[in-house]
Amino acid sequence: MLGDTDIGRPRPRPIIGRIAGAIGIAVEGAMLSFGLAAAGVILILLGIALFFRDPDRFPAKTENVVISGADGKITDIAEVPFPGGEGQLYHRVSVFMSPLNVHVNRAPVGGVVTLVEHTAGEFRAAFRDEASEHNERNMIAMTDAQGRIFAMIQVAGYLARRIVCRLRPHDRIQTGQRIGLIMFGSRVDHFFPSEYRVTVAPGQRVRAGETIIGAFEQ
Repeated sequence: MLGDTDIGRPRPRPIIGRIAGAIGIAVEGAMLSFGLAAAGVILILLGIALFFRDPDRFPAKTENVVISGADGKITDIAEVPFPGGEGQLYHRVSVFMSPLNVHVNRAPVGGVVTLVEHTAGEFRAAFRDEASEHNERNMIAMTDAQGRIFAMIQVAGYLARRIVCRLRPHDRIQTGQRIGLIMFGSRVDHFFPSEYRVTVAPGQRVRAGETIIGAFEQ
């Protein structure tokens, strides 16, 4: 399991504290100069800017691994059939994104997109297991250079009301490439073959485009 140096370099310190300090200074100045209403507007604008932040990420230069497609916390790891199919079991690793997480999604593996399928649904709390079957969602299936099949499902949550996906079938993707985002609190389910070893655990925090969540068993 990887720690704070997933790619051989210390992680940058969390920016939330620095951003919170800057917000506090801005709000205090606005209240002194323009009053409570102006401070409220500044808080809303800064909150929106925080949500849409899109930091650069640097995927590991390691072959035969699966990278997290989302920032957040691992909420579930299970053995399930491939979405929409039966038979061979796949690992499913679910990542819940709170409104404070970066919400840009990234490709978990490199290869070719074989399917992009949007399904309308409800907007239940994304961290609940049934959300993957009942909530509005977008499934992306892909194959790597060895022909192995993977999938990633963007799941809308209680607050999330829009899923953005920039991919189309036959697109070629690289590991860690930006592929879309989900508005506000939401979830991403990763599906990869059972020949891979899961390298994360429930409760662990991961970073899109950097944290390895699965490795092929040689």
